[in-house]
Amino acid sequence: MELNKDQEGMSSENNKPQDPNPRFAWEGCSVLLDVNDGDRLVFARLSGGAILKIGNKNYSLKPLIGAPFGSLFQVESGEEGSFLSRVLPVKQENNSNNITEDSRDNRELVDNNEAQNLTGEEIEAMRREGAKGYEIIEALIANSKTFDKKFQLSQEKYKLKKQKKYAPKLLLRRPFARSICEAYFKKYPARIGFIRVDALSLLLTMANVTAYSDVLVVDMVGGLITGAVAERLGGTGYVCNTYKGNSPYPVEMVRMFNFSDKVIERIVQSSINELSSTKTASSEQNNQQEGVCKAEIDINAMQEPSTCDMVVEETPVKAEAIVEDIVVPESKIIKAPKAGAKASKEAIEMWQENGFSSLIMAAQDQDPWSLAKDVLPLLSYSAPFAIYHQYLQPLATCMHNLQQGKMAINLQITEPWLREYQVLPSRSHPHMQMSPFGGYVLSGIRISTT
Repeated sequence: MELNKDQEGMSSENNKPQDPNPRFAWEGCSVLLDVNDGDRLVFARLSGGAILKIGNKNYSLKPLIGAPFGSLFQVESGEEGSFLSRVLPVKQENNSNNITEDSRDNRELVDNNEAQNLTGEEIEAMRREGAKGYEIIEALIANSKTFDKKFQLSQEKYKLKKQKKYAPKLLLRRPFARSICEAYFKKYPARIGFIRVDALSLLLTMANVTAYSDVLVVDMVGGLITGAVAERLGGTGYVCNTYKGNSPYPVEMVRMFNFSDKVIERIVQSSINELSSTKTASSEQNNQQEGVCKAEIDINAMQEPSTCDMVVEETPVKAEAIVEDIVVPESKIIKAPKAGAKASKEAIEMWQENGFSSLIMAAQDQDPWSLAKDVLPLLSYSAPFAIYHQYLQPLATCMHNLQQGKMAINLQITEPWLREYQVLPSRSHPHMQMSPFGGYVLSGIRISTT
């Protein structure tokens, strides 16, 4: 029996593997695990053998497979030991919202390790009998000699401390640009070039990254910029990661975004030499050579005009709590599809003829001007660009050279600004420990020099 073309097409579509539901965690996906309300943020790749260490014990992450993102898990004890069990969050009345006059204080409390009547052996015996975390916490409160004498806020802190120890909670979160940036900035800021989340959002805004854009990226921060741009494009347009030399910069962080094959295909890489067109480079370099060389010679003797060097302050959204980036061991490794394939010849020819629609550059180990003078000619006229650097002086030098060479207009250096607040009844105030700054962003619009 022969099938017609329509039936063959339908059968091929049915046999084609479908993309997993992005609302649920699947085997092989990257997840962000929030332990105890932001005390730790752990990146992990789910598999049947993946484990997570909480305290002194290892817990299997197999129960997380198939659970929707945003699910809450809690450590429970059973016959086979402790395990992670999904719980439904119960909305409880927060007594801290109604703070009343309390004559109690902690002046007479003495920390001599004699306030607790319950011993460690008794707690372990309760665990072996299958007691749940909240039952252990209630037993600790009942056997405490000083709990009733503590101030109301001190009692809340005591309960929270015991909850983190005896009933730790785990929140399953989906990794995306903001959460990944915050996690690395809190624990390993050098890996992402000290880019704060507000600086990342400012880069995307100043470069006008929208759907169906062809964005040129110089990403030397592990792939954070590449992933953030691809996430905003949503499978439309292209993200071209360019580089100097023969070897591209690593973008391993893109794997954490759980991009589909459609989005992965839109992330390509090509060197600056391959993208440079011999037809347009010769004429434009001759027009820019005189102004650029003059800018490099006179930069130490000239001062920047005060009307062009603007420092703009931005107030972004609130960040999260202390985080930690830990690689969990896995017995069965499932690798995500690798992004950054070689750009096709047709795409390179199209970009050489039309140019890119925008540029984002984040290169901590390179001088911004040495890269900008080679990368800016690859943009189309009137295309916006945004250049990030941790320090101000390299961007000021680049801005001065762009002004003298008449390569761009609307140049400005922006310093993003962020302040985190604790918002609680009768005790709202800025956080005691915050990052002083998140780098600087040089933005502008490329123009023709002819």
